[in-house]
Amino acid sequence: MRYAIVTETYPPEINGVALTVQGLEQGLRARGHEVSVVRLRQDTDSTDDNELLVRGVGLPRYPGLKFGLPAPRALARLWSENTPDAIYVATEGPLGWSALRAARRLGVPAATGFHTRFDQYMRDYGFPFLQSTALRWMRRFHNGAQATLVPTRELAEFLQGNDFRHVVRLARAVDTTHFSPDKRDRRLREEWEVGEDGFAAIYVGRIAPEKNLELAVKTYREIQRVRPKARFVFVGDGPARAQLAADNPDFIFCGIRRGEELARHFASGDLFVFPSHSETFGNVTLEAMASGVPTVAFDYGAAREHLIDGEHGAAVDSDEAFIESAVRLAREDALRTSMGRAAHVAVQLLRPEQVSADFDELLAGLANARRHHANAATA
Repeated sequence: MRYAIVTETYPPEINGVALTVQGLEQGLRARGHEVSVVRLRQDTDSTDDNELLVRGVGLPRYPGLKFGLPAPRALARLWSENTPDAIYVATEGPLGWSALRAARRLGVPAATGFHTRFDQYMRDYGFPFLQSTALRWMRRFHNGAQATLVPTRELAEFLQGNDFRHVVRLARAVDTTHFSPDKRDRRLREEWEVGEDGFAAIYVGRIAPEKNLELAVKTYREIQRVRPKARFVFVGDGPARAQLAADNPDFIFCGIRRGEELARHFASGDLFVFPSHSETFGNVTLEAMASGVPTVAFDYGAAREHLIDGEHGAAVDSDEAFIESAVRLAREDALRTSMGRAAHVAVQLLRPEQVSADFDELLAGLANARRHHANAATA
């Protein structure tokens, strides 16, 4: 089969959408399919015959991220010459809209991915009155495709209740050979000034307003009351980093980490704190669990789907419960150890190969349905 993927974020950018899209692309290739990628041009790019690179423009108030400009002519020319059996549009920007229009004109079936709660971002960036507008805009975009892919049952129910059509759950997975308790690194903990008997709370992700980092700070300060020598380690970057560092000079900021370094940082923490309210999933929750690190998160997304409260950490429904759970786990070393082991075991069956197979089956189903419809119309 011949597939095309359209995205406005892609590695070396580090975020959940970019890495998920790359994983889906690699999974399809591993299954023997031809995959072309339409994405934004980046400074580190080299020539690749399987890619169409388009221009991007920076997002206001969100340094480091861009949206793609529409490319209807380039897409129509590319797909007319080498028509894909189906396309997957991962992002809702102008490039994504133009991809759906081009696919519709050429009769190519399309699936979209619901990766980001832009309606909730409106609240986090000071525009709560635009939440309903953002949701309508996303509904119109996704209803222009034959399927909208979501990672959890909870999100599927929410979208279906808000008149999104053709919502399909595509589960997420985690590479448990890459993220593993075996990657725990004593020397790294010494760099953090944390011995084997010490305590390091860790956050991995974008350092930005929508991640609810004020709660992370409050939580850590409460942890310090019971563990005065605790350290708080941030892995990642974002627009809120500079102010957060200025306000909290005792925090450790490690910047963006990739590959083995990221796995070492995850496994070297003692408690993963994830206070975000605005994730569609939260891949980092699975990565922390695979690394054998108990997690405190709100009861939605990946936490609701995979984290059992009291067994793998804590899945909570309020700020007070978040702080209380984190402090309790910071105090109880033996409980954290047992929870970390249980969390690692719990995600062993979440195999990336199965996700690739499910994604392939879904796209192939769209392509076959379109062919059947075309043959019936001809007959």
